[in-house]
Amino acid sequence: MILYYRDDAVQVTSEAIHAGGHVVRLADITYAWHARGATTLAVRGRVLGRGVLVLLLSLPPLVALVCVLSLAWAAQDRGNWKLALIILAAFVVGGLVLHPFLEVPLGWLDRSYERGSQVHELWVQHHGKEVMLLRTPNALRFGQIYRAVQRAIEQQSERR
Repeated sequence: MILYYRDDAVQVTSEAIHAGGHVVRLADITYAWHARGATTLAVRGRVLGRGVLVLLLSLPPLVALVCVLSLAWAAQDRGNWKLALIILAAFVVGGLVLHPFLEVPLGWLDRSYERGSQVHELWVQHHGKEVMLLRTPNALRFGQIYRAVQRAIEQQSERR
């Protein structure tokens, strides 16, 4: 028996797929496909949170840039080039100091894109009936499971 995928809720082997309380033998599967399901509140919240995070990450630096440029422009306009250069240098150094702190929110943003913005469903035709084996909003996990099912079915058909 070959294990293609396993987590706490799904297991795909060379003999069967265990998912959603169903155990489906690969030999009994005629066809497998994926579909987009209805969007859930969690998925909508993820997309909204992603937008808020992007806004929070981009707005303060833009406001700070405008303020620094206007201060530097005003300082050089009055002939005080030294102050203008000090303001610009302080802004650059401040940006470099704060840069490492962006790793955490940017990581959150990356993970939200990995999880996706849709609900994915895995369907199989089993003994002439269409059965939904899995429904998840996690795009990365769904892709791994679906690919494992494809490999298992391909290997099963090669053995026949």
